[in-house]
Amino acid sequence: MEKRDRTLSAIFVALILLLCLIPSVGMAVWGPSQPGPNEVLAQKPELRDEHGINPAVAQDTVRYVEDRFFGRNQLITLGRELSAGVFRSVNAGSVVAGRDGWLYYAETLDDYAGVNGLTDRELYAAARNVALLEEFCRERGMDFVFTLAPNKNSLYPGHMLPALKEGERDAERLFSLLDSMGTKYLDLFTVFEGQEETLYFAHDSHWTSRGAALAADAINGALGKESRFFAGDFTQEAHTGDLFAMVYPAARDTEPDIVPTDPPEYTFGSGGTRPDSITINTAGAGEGTLLCYRDSFGNALFPYLAASFGSARFSRAPQYDLLLASELGADTVAVELVERNIGYLLDYPPVLFAPRRQLELPAPTAGEVRVYADNASVSGYATVAAALPAAPDDDSPVYISNGDGVYEAVLTRDGFTALLPATDGPWSLAFYINGVLTAYKAV
Repeated sequence: MEKRDRTLSAIFVALILLLCLIPSVGMAVWGPSQPGPNEVLAQKPELRDEHGINPAVAQDTVRYVEDRFFGRNQLITLGRELSAGVFRSVNAGSVVAGRDGWLYYAETLDDYAGVNGLTDRELYAAARNVALLEEFCRERGMDFVFTLAPNKNSLYPGHMLPALKEGERDAERLFSLLDSMGTKYLDLFTVFEGQEETLYFAHDSHWTSRGAALAADAINGALGKESRFFAGDFTQEAHTGDLFAMVYPAARDTEPDIVPTDPPEYTFGSGGTRPDSITINTAGAGEGTLLCYRDSFGNALFPYLAASFGSARFSRAPQYDLLLASELGADTVAVELVERNIGYLLDYPPVLFAPRRQLELPAPTAGEVRVYADNASVSGYATVAAALPAAPDDDSPVYISNGDGVYEAVLTRDGFTALLPATDGPWSLAFYINGVLTAYKAV
């Protein structure tokens, strides 16, 4: 009996050791696990770095194995399926589980509740930058449209678990400011709320292809073009939601996409051909040349717009460079930005020639500000930027004089940037403090 017990114990230990070897042996035989959507895993450790032997090689190896061991995605999926089945919850960090199997992007929760939003000054600065984009295009004879792609829970809160709404969403505040500035924008919230059918995925953070068709028709309408993509025939095809893949990286998603039976017709030019490519160039049967800045919501949107114009460039660059519109000969500029990233309008301030203002600045008696200047890619121009030395009024523009005239700057979270004619000065900047236009000497 004692011999039998020892044999069973040995078999049990061997099985445990065998199971422990599977992750590492699997990495050697079948390769490391791959990252899921929006997931950044540790890279392969390097024995040497620029200084010689890498002193962190051991820690780097541990992180690499933790992130890449064989079967990682399968174990994550199994654990979360058990959690969802037993506890009715999903612990996936950046994903929040709602009712009826719906998943939401965790970054949208503050927007949904109206908390931790941008400050009044930041919202004004974002709106002012949109107004400057529109002005730049209008003065050069280009059509312009700016729109926000709504967060999913802004349109479909019924599947969210109860949450206390404490204030206005940043999108609502931004639209109010744009209205006060007389700046036109496309309100896709109202467009989608006017439809009875659900046009976003349950397992994805984005709109369906049919939802993108509705958005494309609205964008074309705002630009004075007519399209009827949403009225076309649609069918279903398999789709794996980005949120589903983040939660269950080794499982198969059963949610379909609603796609057009006859896809929009266009051809690719030079550049990328994937929906998420940074730059996509297209030729379509429509008229005009489009420059469209978009984010991941543009993955399903761009085919419709590509078919609506004779030529188009779609860029995922977060900084909107309107000088590119002139280089392309574009007659239309469109900007699509997801609701949760309104702050990008400040973090990646748009590039455009600063508009000249008929304004006389007061003498710079408030002090000095160090301004950083670089030669711009445009001959005869300079890019200047600085943090403001004092808190401006929430609704104050920033003006800068280069000795040749007064210009309005693009705003950032704590200061400004401006593309100005290069001169020898004298330079000064001014903004309102307690209702008084206050000027500083720029050095």
